[in-house]
Amino acid sequence: QDEIGNLSVALRDMTNALYARIEAIESFAADVSHELKNPLTSLRSAVETLPLAKNERSRERLMEVIQHDVRRLDRLITDISDASRLDAELARDDATRVDLHKLITDIAAASREAGRNRKAVDIQVKTQKKTQNPRDFYVLGHDLRLGQVFTNLIENARSFVPEGEGRIVVTFARTGRQVVVTVEDNGPGIRAEKIERIFERFYTDRPSTEAFGQNSGLGLSISRQIIEAHGGRLTAENIPGSKPGDLKGARFVVTLPAEL
Repeated sequence: QDEIGNLSVALRDMTNALYARIEAIESFAADVSHELKNPLTSLRSAVETLPLAKNERSRERLMEVIQHDVRRLDRLITDISDASRLDAELARDDATRVDLHKLITDIAAASREAGRNRKAVDIQVKTQKKTQNPRDFYVLGHDLRLGQVFTNLIENARSFVPEGEGRIVVTFARTGRQVVVTVEDNGPGIRAEKIERIFERFYTDRPSTEAFGQNSGLGLSISRQIIEAHGGRLTAENIPGSKPGDLKGARFVVTLPAEL
């Protein structure tokens, strides 16, 4: 119980934190290596087969495979780079006051515009109490990163809702010292055994209508990492239907400490 004892405790904690970071880096590197091998193997096979193609149609098909794998690699590398520098970026940049309600309302307005390859959906933004004070939804954080989270949640929901009848509802609530934002959709929901797995790095469980390789599997993992770096939580659950076993859709719940 003296200065030497306090110093030894601090050094032990620092050493444990360092080992934890080294293990996390090794795990991330192993995951990255595994994920990059798949498109590289496909790309190498297509390149080696191209000189042996006997007709124009076969060559065109192989070129499509090569272009698809190059785009997939580019998407993977971009998302991997984003994930790898996230911790340092959040630690380096000072947190500022963020009006979460305005931020998400602007994101929803932009997301309502159905562009090329984007499904038209009805996106609503609500508050649990109509008389809620706008200041109740102020948080301390990084607006660009928080915007990235909610853009990802909305676009993820868009990919699962039915064509022509898609609906996404974003609801704000203030619970004590916390801001709670839910993003609900009317898609098929999430299989019970997959609810935690969807937050794992590189895990993908996409709609059958979506082309293979369009998603790196890092979006939800990065989103949870950002929210936890802000002292919050990101969880997923299903919306139960009127009958046992029926699902009305999926719900993602973001909880962040409010600015007091």
